[in-house]
Amino acid sequence: MNGLMMQQPLLISMLLAHAERHHAEQEIVSKRVEGDVHRSTYRELAVRSRRMANAVAALGVKFGDRVATLAWNGHRHMELYYAVSGSGAVLHTLNPRLHPDQVVWIADHAEDQVLFFDLTFLPLVEAVASRVKTVRTFVAMTDRAHMPVNSKVPNLLCYEELVAGASDRFHWPQFDEHTASSLCYTSGTTGNPKGALYSHRSTVLHTYAAALPDALNCAARDTILPVVPMFHVNAWGLPYVACMVGAKLVFPGPWLDGKSLHELFESEGVTVSAGVPTVWQGLLAHVEAHDLKFSTMRRTVIGGSACPPAMMRAFQERYDVQVLHAWGMTEMSPLGTVCTLKPKHQTLNAEQRMAVQAKQGRAVFGVDMKIVAEDGQQLPHDGQAAGELLVRGPWIISSYFKGEGGDPLVNGWFPTGDVSTIDADGYMQITDRSKDVIKSGGEWISSIDIENVAAAHPAVQMAACIAVAHAKWDERPMLVVVKKPGVTTPDAELKAELIRFYEGKVAKWWIPDEVRFVAEIPLTATGKMLKLKLREQFKDLRLG
Repeated sequence: MNGLMMQQPLLISMLLAHAERHHAEQEIVSKRVEGDVHRSTYRELAVRSRRMANAVAALGVKFGDRVATLAWNGHRHMELYYAVSGSGAVLHTLNPRLHPDQVVWIADHAEDQVLFFDLTFLPLVEAVASRVKTVRTFVAMTDRAHMPVNSKVPNLLCYEELVAGASDRFHWPQFDEHTASSLCYTSGTTGNPKGALYSHRSTVLHTYAAALPDALNCAARDTILPVVPMFHVNAWGLPYVACMVGAKLVFPGPWLDGKSLHELFESEGVTVSAGVPTVWQGLLAHVEAHDLKFSTMRRTVIGGSACPPAMMRAFQERYDVQVLHAWGMTEMSPLGTVCTLKPKHQTLNAEQRMAVQAKQGRAVFGVDMKIVAEDGQQLPHDGQAAGELLVRGPWIISSYFKGEGGDPLVNGWFPTGDVSTIDADGYMQITDRSKDVIKSGGEWISSIDIENVAAAHPAVQMAACIAVAHAKWDERPMLVVVKKPGVTTPDAELKAELIRFYEGKVAKWWIPDEVRFVAEIPLTATGKMLKLKLREQFKDLRLG
């Protein structure tokens, strides 16, 4: 017997319609590439999104076609989030930090039809425009006064002219909620990047879960500033969450340095932000150097890679900003876990609470997790046993776009490639990536734990731990360090000091055998440390 309830598909356009109806005057603030600060509302967002939906259709984009963007976080990018997906096409957010060859490969694989871009990325677009096979129209996301002169980009149109020339009379179509809505490629796999193709249903369900109090805890009274780019897994879903709850939105554009972010936090009354640890390093360095505070910001979501405890302490103890440690993947839309405390943790002392917060957290409703041994057997959730983390849920991929790489699932579960523990309360902690784990004398060493200790040293700006070959132990941990600006301690002296710094903090046999100092640690296009390049750089090094 079926229930007697209405059958209404879950569509992304519902989020915008809800925001327009119930939060029409709520503000959306954007720092634009042109240099100005643009202010609009959800009502204006809805009107301009409908106009753009008509404009996109006039460009020949059909149901299911892919429309690409190379853009920062801003109101125009937000308009495309709804105009493209809401009309039944697929929004494909290209990562502008990739090499032009990768951009061409991904755009061709996605069969993008139209490419929208911010002026910052004009050189990149000029480099790829003659090489992409399916893109027939390019749109500069600006007004006529700022349009490129003598550009090498063919069939170049002006975004604001498209909006102005289109009608706002557009009825968001109704269609199957399993219809594809957006496409994000991940480089966290072997071989060429692979596409995660999200559906309207998966996106709306993910939005519900992300906004929950024990997840990102977003509400209409919040002012949300997503530092995480809208080209990185849809800014972790925050552009959708903001519409669902009616929060004020602040977009930073390309200005992600510590000074610009702090000024925007203060001037716009930001209460919630989200980003990867490398961004927060710059913000904290600026705030500390100028003896500043946060007047309104009360929580920040940190994910993408593990948040060093030293960073967490700085935010919480010095600046009264709660850190929500989170974890997810492109293949998960991306949210999987958020580390919010349970009532039982309120009786713990500060160090005990910090030990809990250092974990990536509990699964949000909709995500199921388990850890397995090398033989595939499920391991206990006792906080001690470590194994590969597998996940499943309604916003986790079942396969990659166009079936690339074959079936990624193992008995219906998606293998994340993370090595983790899960405790009896459901808190998951990543101990390593399976490809980054260090096996010394047959025993595992967590590179993340090694990095977290180093990050707490006052002379360390950034630290990565990699495995290097050892004559006796097969592999041993080596620390690769970027010094903080102004540190003049000689390398040999600082190396000895760092090795001593580990005493009493980790098991003796975990202490790195070697420390090397570098000018910079290579980062991926999403701001994570690129250990593969470090391993290549030191591949000939032998210890013991």
